[in-house]
Amino acid sequence: MAEREVFLRVYLNEIGVHTPVSFALGDSDAVQASAEPAAAQVSGTLDELARQAASCRLCRLAEGRTQVVFGTGNPHAEIVFIGEAPGRDEDLQGEPFVGRAGKLLDKMMMAVGLDRQNVYIMNTVKCRPPNNRDPQTDEVQTCRHWFDAQLQLLSPKVICLLGRVAAQSVLESDAPLAALRGRWHDYHGIPVLVTYHPAFLLRSPDQKHRSWADLLELRRSLATTGK
Repeated sequence: MAEREVFLRVYLNEIGVHTPVSFALGDSDAVQASAEPAAAQVSGTLDELARQAASCRLCRLAEGRTQVVFGTGNPHAEIVFIGEAPGRDEDLQGEPFVGRAGKLLDKMMMAVGLDRQNVYIMNTVKCRPPNNRDPQTDEVQTCRHWFDAQLQLLSPKVICLLGRVAAQSVLESDAPLAALRGRWHDYHGIPVLVTYHPAFLLRSPDQKHRSWADLLELRRSLATTGK
């Protein structure tokens, strides 16, 4: 526990936050994944859905991918983090958020008592767009079949959207990130919070204190939102 507290203080100093933390990291009630299976409106399991998605060739992104990047984490997680699309590292390793942005996301989660073992991480599309461009509207819509089924099977308590592209795609909005961030949204009855993509924070570290505020709000919601 002392090691985690030291890590948290170092992380907070890095992002310019010096106020005391208002929750105990030892209190795992709000972040521990549920042991009960998630209620879903689709048949099958996540593993079965992943096997089906692995051979998908419904859109042009299948032509250039190394492999489908389905998602990773606890299938009974209370919280799901969603990014826009796999990048080069993700395409090679088959797991979302494994590059520099992924390492920062790990730090961000650890700072509020979360890690990859008690959350689930995925993207709006399963295949890497050429040259890491934003996924196009028709690609997002084509992949929506997998996306919606995956979220129904996960049945999370809260969703966190990482970055403008993910936020606009999932919320079906053309509003800028600044307008979407800082308030709660809804995805089929699931509360949704929007924050910055870790890749943006790598380019703009002065905004890390804002992402910290978002994660604190996310952390609080886990303690108050019923499954």
